[in-house]
Amino acid sequence: MKQYHDLVKRVLEQGVRKVNRTGVDTISSFAEYYKVDLSEGFPLLTTKKVLFRSVILELLWYLRGENHIRWLRDENNCHIWDAWAQPDGYVGPIYPVMWRRFPYTDYEPVSFDGDGALITEEHPVQKEFDQIQYVIDELKKNPNSRRIVVSAWHPGLLKDMALPPCHLMFIFNVTGDKLNCHLTQRSGDIALGIPFNLACYSALTYAIAKEVGLKPGFFAHTIVDAHIYENHVDGLKEQLTREEFPLPTLEIADKPFAELDFDDFKLLNYQHHPSIKFEVAV
Repeated sequence: MKQYHDLVKRVLEQGVRKVNRTGVDTISSFAEYYKVDLSEGFPLLTTKKVLFRSVILELLWYLRGENHIRWLRDENNCHIWDAWAQPDGYVGPIYPVMWRRFPYTDYEPVSFDGDGALITEEHPVQKEFDQIQYVIDELKKNPNSRRIVVSAWHPGLLKDMALPPCHLMFIFNVTGDKLNCHLTQRSGDIALGIPFNLACYSALTYAIAKEVGLKPGFFAHTIVDAHIYENHVDGLKEQLTREEFPLPTLEIADKPFAELDFDDFKLLNYQHHPSIKFEVAV
């Protein structure tokens, strides 16, 4: 996919070396951006094999609202989050919780009797907010809204998270009969993470578009710290030498969004080059 290859080239050519918490230095570039037209095909890279099964399982896990990886790891033999989880699978209030059970504090109002005497004082009440359901409801009733935002960033809970959210906010926007999605990412591992993020959020856009009666439009992506780990450079250079295949097609079953499972996502005509081994920097 040309947009991804151009991103890799820019960072390799223009990036600067930075140290980071993992101990593996990166070549880093500030505020990178690309955009893909989802009507041209499903943006799963073809110059290396990307594990579609893991992409969709991760998306479905995000949508489950859980604070552990047991569904991923134990029920589906998917280990992409093992490196950050505790032995019991706990990862804290990361993406699934933020998407489906965003915690917030509401306040019950003060009330007075007929003589103006205080009956109840205002006091805090802990609640949860389903941001994904909000997106679906808002797209159905007010598709031209500019406030269809999902945030995974909660400053007060960062200390409880296995990994502070990298892809921290996404916004849906409707143009005509098409649904667009813009993802903002504070930190992006170009070799390993970005291909997954691109495919995951594109699949989410497909699924929500189907639920609300729209067509997939554009997926746009801003990466604040776009980086390549030093031990990924050779693999990415090899990937750049490979000729691209046509993009595959994604079909999603005609059923309610809330009932979708893995078998409802069908990837058709995926031609790809062999996998490239990239080590995860934890």
